[in-house]
Amino acid sequence: MSISVDLNSDMGEGFGPWTMGDDTALLDVVTSANIACGFHAGDPDVMAKTMRTAVEQGVGIGAHPGFADLQGFGRRRLDLPLAHLQNAVRYQFGAAQAMARAAGGAVRHFKLHGAMSNMACEDHDMARGLFEAALSIDPDVIIMGLAGTVMETVARDLGCRWAGEIFADRAYNDDATLVDRSEPGAVLHDPAEVTDRIVEMVRAGAIITASGKHIPTSIETICLHGDTASAVELARATRAGLIAAGITVAAFDGAPIPA
Repeated sequence: MSISVDLNSDMGEGFGPWTMGDDTALLDVVTSANIACGFHAGDPDVMAKTMRTAVEQGVGIGAHPGFADLQGFGRRRLDLPLAHLQNAVRYQFGAAQAMARAAGGAVRHFKLHGAMSNMACEDHDMARGLFEAALSIDPDVIIMGLAGTVMETVARDLGCRWAGEIFADRAYNDDATLVDRSEPGAVLHDPAEVTDRIVEMVRAGAIITASGKHIPTSIETICLHGDTASAVELARATRAGLIAAGITVAAFDGAPIPA
């Protein structure tokens, strides 16, 4: 049976004169782009440029909302009311839709960023509330979230379109959540190690944790972070390794998952 997987990357994360990652190079590699919406990173000009390049490259556009925390890059956990976060998500998603439309494209998927995503992986009510906020804007949007976590359970309950994600360059805990970035070995940098690990996961249909545990799950997309020095090299190596292993690299279809 043939295996197909999408490659995604978080991008559009510069701000004014400050750049973050080589988005143009990454858009030659990935099939989906998660574009920052201005709260944790990005601004209208950065969004416009990134959206336009994604459209030109035929890469699927995703809204990538996070906490309003530019200084912390959206990676600090904030204790805020769910209703406030729902409105923050709607606000960012709407901005992404407008910028994508102006660039000649459309927002195809939705992915939470950073600490907001990590918290939603652990909190059923938060995940449901934020997904419902996105679906209130576009009921047909594909929700991209961490495979094997609360996010997947919520998506199944909602019956929405879904793309289960694993991370190429992050280590996993035994509950399918990500090892905290403050811990040794949480972020992986060696392209050969990352590629071998990802090919093994995709073939196994399972997340392989830092302890070696296998967590069976459907894997629709692989995240390649764009904000590290070796990001482009790692992305190219991962794509080449998947293709060499006979795995097709193509955009996900975002089919609903069975309840």
